[in-house]
Parts: sequence; C-alpha cells; structure tokens
Amino acid sequence: MFENAPILKSTKDYTATRNACKLCAPLGASIAFKGIRGCVPIIHGGQGCATYIRRYLISHYKEPVDIASSNFTEEATVFGGGANCYTALNNVIGQYNPEVVAMCTTCLSETIGDDVNLYMHNYKEDNKHENLPHIVTASTPSYQGSHMDGFHEAVASAVKTFAKAGAKGKHVNLFPGFVSTEDLRQLKYILSDFGLDYVMLPDYSDTLDNPIWESYKRIPEGGTPISEIETCGSAAASIEFGTIINQGSLSGRVRSKSLSSTAASYLENEFGVENHQMPMPIGVKLSDTFFNALEKISGKEMPTRYKRERGRLIDSYADGHKYIFGKKAVVYGEEDFVIAMTTFLDEIGIKVVLAATGGESGKLESEIRKYCPERGEKILAKNHFDYENIHEWCQENKPDLFVGNSKAYYIARELNVPIIRCGFPIHDRIGGQRIKHVGYSGTQELFDKVVNALIEYKQDHSPVGYKYM
Repeated sequence: MFENAPILKSTKDYTATRNACKLCAPLGASIAFKGIRGCVPIIHGGQGCATYIRRYLISHYKEPVDIASSNFTEEATVFGGGANCYTALNNVIGQYNPEVVAMCTTCLSETIGDDVNLYMHNYKEDNKHENLPHIVTASTPSYQGSHMDGFHEAVASAVKTFAKAGAKGKHVNLFPGFVSTEDLRQLKYILSDFGLDYVMLPDYSDTLDNPIWESYKRIPEGGTPISEIETCGSAAASIEFGTIINQGSLSGRVRSKSLSSTAASYLENEFGVENHQMPMPIGVKLSDTFFNALEKISGKEMPTRYKRERGRLIDSYADGHKYIFGKKAVVYGEEDFVIAMTTFLDEIGIKVVLAATGGESGKLESEIRKYCPERGEKILAKNHFDYENIHEWCQENKPDLFVGNSKAYYIARELNVPIIRCGFPIHDRIGGQRIKHVGYSGTQELFDKVVNALIEYKQDHSPVGYKYM
C-alpha cells in the first residue's frame, strides 16, 4: 500500500535561536523616535510589546520611558486594529499633548495586514478641523529584522515624512546611528568646534539621559525638532555612520519598499544632498575618516584640541601595547558596532577571533575584511549568531576577553575572562547609557578600559600579586 508513497527528501539540520543576539524592531524604532522633540511612540500591537520595550529601555537608560500601545485583543487580531489605533491616538493626544506621534507596527499588526498609513490618513481626515500633532509611521515587524532595522527605519521614515526642498544651506545632517547619549553630546561638541550648524537625527542625549527633575515630565525636554528635520533636504551634506545599516537581504525574505534606502541616501537621491557614509568612528583610523570629512565640509582644519587628543591616544597605544598585544577577543552586538569595534581592536594589536551579530545582512564578513585588510581573513565573522552559538564556540576556543553588551556576562563568568561592557544593552552596571565610544576621546576611554581589564585580570591571577607594573 506504500509503493507509490512520495520519498521524503533530506533536509538540512536547523537549530532554533535560543538567546538572540538582537532585539525587536519596534524597540529600535522607539529609541530613534525618542530622539525627536515632543514625540510619543505608539506600538501598534499587543500590550506586551510596549511593556517589554519600556522595561528594556528603563533598565539601560535608568530613566522613565513612556511607550504607548494600541493594545490588541483577540477581536482586533481577527477583525483588524483600526479601532484600537484610533483609540490609542486619541488617548495619547489627549493625555500627553505631544508635538509628534510615531506609530510603529509589530509582527501581529503586520501579519494581519493592517494598513497603518491608511488609518493615519483617515484619522487626519476625520479630525481635519483639530490641531493635530505631526504623525509619522514606521513599518517595524520583528520578523523583518532586528532592533537596528527598526531604528534605521524610524530615522528614514522621519526624514521621508518631513524633509523639504529648499535653497542649499550651510548646515550638515548627522545621522549617528545607535550610539550612547554621551556619544551624541560628544559629536555635538565636535561639530560646534568645527563651526558647523547641524541637524542631528536622532538626538536622545537629553530625552533618555535627563538631569534631575523637580516634578515629573510626561514628555522629557530635548530631541530634534520637526522644524530642523524639515531642513534636511537643503543641507550642504550628510554624514551617516554605518556601512551596513542592516539594509542587506534577510536570508531570502522580501524587504519592504520603505527599507530600500537610508535617511542619507534618500536625501542624496531626492534632494542632491551629498552623503558621506562611513563606519562608526571608533579607533584612530575610523576617527580620522570622520574628522577628514568634517574638514572637507567645513573648509576648516581640525581644531588643536582634537589634534592633541589624537596624539595622546597614539601615545597611549604605545604605552599599553605590551599588555594587550596578541590577546584574543570576541566582539558581539549590532553589525555596524561590531565592524567599528573589530577595526579598533585590530588596530591596537588584539586578535579578534570571533565577530558575531544577530543581524542578517550577510555583509559582516566582507566589511570586516575591508576595514581589517591584514587580518580580516583570519577573523571568524558570523551573521545570525545567538549567544548560545557564541557560548559553544568560546568553550572550544577560549578567548582572553569579551567586548560587547552585558548579555554575554554569563559566558565570560563561566570562562573566567574579562568583559568590556559597551554598546547596548547594559543592564548590570550604572552609567551604561553614558559610555563613550566615538572619536579620539571616546576611543581613549575604551582603550584604557581594555588595557586595565587585562592588567587587572593578570594581577588578580598572579600567585604573588604585585603593586607595580
């Protein structure tokens, strides 16, 4: 009776993600939208999505973070979330009086096919006599990518929604990507020292890292005003950190049309704003690329303070070289962060043996080889890795240190090796949101941390101990 039964084809073994080295797309979008002045993000989906995002951001930034939800129920899942969407808008506008409302989709709302842009159009038509806030939407289902996809989709959506054509100005657009609040402040100092007017998007340096309040503020001060985003189309140039920006194909999945361009490339194509795209400026080589671009755009020579910062950094490389040369490091996190950090470690003589990310662009290996031309082929660069993949690899290969966020702490603890906490998220230390990474001064702080961590490890494991190097 089974003679004509079809022969089953063998399939490739597949291991499910067990502890993802990435986060959800609406989380990244929420961070970016918190960098727009007066903005309240709304997560169009289940209540749990917004709760998870609030909890995660509060743990890292140590600040109150309001993220609204359209609060899907079973009924909305079956019949559509339009009514929930309108209720969420009414509640947020009535309670917060925001300048901007940002609607981010989730896996659930995207899967059932909710047309959020149509909902926004209908809402504006129904309330055209009201003084509505600005509204922007972002398509951010997590099955389409990581938190970095969501972050960059939010930035691109804001630019595509609000940027206008105009007479060419002298200001510059800076799209810094996902860096720390202290990095954002440092970048603003640098641009000001070059005498450049700028539009930084996003700018959550105050909204997610506030001074002490006398009374609670529903919407924190700070962020990039819509009026400034409108001028992005008339800027003299754009600087965009990141060479991947998670725009690659996702293992054969179809990308949404809205993700076809970054904010800076959109401005270049639509308004002729020259795009200076580069890796995150971590290390001497990559910071030089950034400062050279500023010199070209501004027509001014690098200010003396930064020449001295650069000189002190190179001097410290020489001072610390004997303590770190040849040590083996594992780097993990977002793709563009991993590329820049790997380039920096390679520059100071540390051997990056594994560069791992949950991102799915497929471009990590080629980008690392580009920026680490001497050792790039010896670095194992892995897209779509999770922390258990990292764990298993490290058990076999025994690195000397970890460089990345706090989520790999349990692996470093088991192997009894140092972990240099940087990037996002850092949930087990105070000040994770203020760690500097970029520029010569940010690199200096990172270099000192790396060297001292290795010295401390050697000192603690010495049979006799020592008080002098």
